[in-house]
Amino acid sequence: DGVWVTITAELSDAYLTKKEGINHVLDCITEVFGDAPLFVLDVEAKMLSVEEARRESLKVASANWAATGWMISQVIKNCIVVDVGSTTTSIIPVINGKIAAEGRTDLEKLQNGELVYSGSLRTNIATIINDIPIQGITARVSSEMFAQSGDIHLLLDNITENEYTAETCDGRGKTRREAMARLARVVCADIDMLTEQEIVDMAQFVYDKQVEQIAGGLKQVYERIKPPIQEKIMVVVTGLGRNFLARKAAEKSGFSDVIDMSELVGAEAAVVSPSVGVALMVASSLEGKTVKWKQS
Repeated sequence: DGVWVTITAELSDAYLTKKEGINHVLDCITEVFGDAPLFVLDVEAKMLSVEEARRESLKVASANWAATGWMISQVIKNCIVVDVGSTTTSIIPVINGKIAAEGRTDLEKLQNGELVYSGSLRTNIATIINDIPIQGITARVSSEMFAQSGDIHLLLDNITENEYTAETCDGRGKTRREAMARLARVVCADIDMLTEQEIVDMAQFVYDKQVEQIAGGLKQVYERIKPPIQEKIMVVVTGLGRNFLARKAAEKSGFSDVIDMSELVGAEAAVVSPSVGVALMVASSLEGKTVKWKQS
């Protein structure tokens, strides 16, 4: 028995540095699980002891993508994994059955396209667009945190109220009317000033731009790995936004061979692919052979 973890909380501005964040999270986990063996995933898809993780804090910071990449690499030799979570999108190339990511830190990944800070629920609308057409005229948008991506995807029926698991920007509920009010506020309006169709059109515009953001990262990664890969490469989509964001971005980028990870592990597991990846990694290590996820 033991506990195997992957950490992303270190980026929170509650911590001055990533090292401080990693150490605090490890302190909490150690306190909760007591004397149980504890191991931490690093960016090389390896498990480190707590002591090693404290010494190599940047190696275990936001390493969740490595678990997803490792899991897919065990079943698909050449592909690009696009994992759209609530907050970010990880783009993970796999070549010859190995993770071929260039970046190790979030900074490096933002520089090379492997991390697009845009997700299904928590992305500020003002980071997706600078302006938007309203009533035939282009309007600039407020940079306040008035609405987030979860609102547009709720309005477009990409997600349900139950799937909208993030807190809303105004602390109100997750009904269609409340989401419309938040989105209207992005252009300093309200639901008395704009019609429902005008607000839905706003949501569609933002959605299209978000797909473009993710497609941009995917194209950047593909251009880098294209020289050593002669065969037609497929895209594996996972995360909450796997179909309405990742798949759309892949199609926009010209990829015709797209696999939904839920076909491999089931819909529920596909939403939390890093956790599933860690579990399979540990099981494979203990069994001495590749262990695949069994769908219930």
